[in-house]
Amino acid sequence: MDVRHVFEGKNITVMGLGLLGRGVGDARFLAKQGAVLTVTDLKTREELASSLAELTEFPNITYVLGEHRLEDFRDRDFILKAAGVPLDSVYITEAQNAGIPVKMSASWFMELANIPVVGVTGTRGKSTVTHMLHNIMRSAEIPVVLGGNVRGVSTLALLDTVTPDHHALFELDSWQCQGFGDAKLSPQLSVFTTFMPDHMNYYRDDMDSYLADKANIFLYQTPEDTLILGAQCAELVEDSYSERIQAHVVVTSGHDFREDWELRIPGEHNRYDAALAVEAARALYIDDEIIKEALELFTGVPGRLQLIRTKGGVDFYNDSNATTPDATIAALESFPEGNIVLIMGGADKGLTIEALMERVQSRTKFVVLLAGTGTERVKDYLPEATVCTTLAQAVEIAVSQAVEGDVVVLSPAFASFGMFKNEYDRGDQFDALIQKL
Repeated sequence: MDVRHVFEGKNITVMGLGLLGRGVGDARFLAKQGAVLTVTDLKTREELASSLAELTEFPNITYVLGEHRLEDFRDRDFILKAAGVPLDSVYITEAQNAGIPVKMSASWFMELANIPVVGVTGTRGKSTVTHMLHNIMRSAEIPVVLGGNVRGVSTLALLDTVTPDHHALFELDSWQCQGFGDAKLSPQLSVFTTFMPDHMNYYRDDMDSYLADKANIFLYQTPEDTLILGAQCAELVEDSYSERIQAHVVVTSGHDFREDWELRIPGEHNRYDAALAVEAARALYIDDEIIKEALELFTGVPGRLQLIRTKGGVDFYNDSNATTPDATIAALESFPEGNIVLIMGGADKGLTIEALMERVQSRTKFVVLLAGTGTERVKDYLPEATVCTTLAQAVEIAVSQAVEGDVVVLSPAFASFGMFKNEYDRGDQFDALIQKL
């Protein structure tokens, strides 16, 4: 799709480059289209070295690093805002007061592409549902591009590859849903998996504000569109927004997933996710036999209860993206009691931990803790657990405690910041350590 005319010669500030590849890809795409870019990030040039190395060929990019400046949010044609920008950002307010359009990548793609969009959000399960549905759509030979909250994928750059026959499938976190709210757009087919406390450090313990961002995935749907709700959040969503939901609503749960369909990935939460993927696929008029075959071949999403190796009769699982207590509870309930060696801990997100601690105490045989502000909150519950300052040390201790028939699970329940760049870095390091055993 040729969209060069939208960007060529335009002055655009890209707020947030980051290290996950999405910001780099967006900046690369815009620079290739002939935009005049100012890339600004609170991280320093040294912290962003790997990302900056991928953009050295573009003379039309100016960098403002280690800070933001109000002047970079004036006299621009567009602002491209990354995920996680504070709700009360003075820089975004400055742009809005000047009448400058503030965009986010997924919603901007939808504005420009004019193709059907499938969006998946929720506190837990959105990645798995998105990738399950992607497998199903590809099996059904539906041309599809995958974007949104996908590691290393620039959603804007997908404009280069789409045709009018394509569908776009987006995993959308609450921040990307903000962009849909700003654009007053919602995907034609939306899936809302679960709603639980998360990101409360960002939303200042205001669950209504968190839900308000998520709700943008359906608020601008029409009666011709479809909203699929997981049973865990359906009542809350419908009670809170009943008068504003226009789409056809389907509610489903793991109990609706057919008993005669097998999954390779363990856990009742994955059957719940599969039921949502099934209903989304049916809304796309995909035959059940195709759905069944694609789901039975699905091996999981990296970093989400992913079996990475079996050695000496011990299974090793990477669940690094479990950054909330609820996510780690789901992991613990996927395996037999007493056979779990758990590696957990990290940076605090201000979430309730009592239910998690009850499961950890009752279901695990041994726990190793990774140092962090969240770990400080759980140490008293686990007086015999060792606190490790490196992941290598934690893996060594965990392996020493595991015997044939056990599982070693990295399922932190907390954020990665401090010891790691992000949860992907944490998972990558774990994978490398396990492969070296």
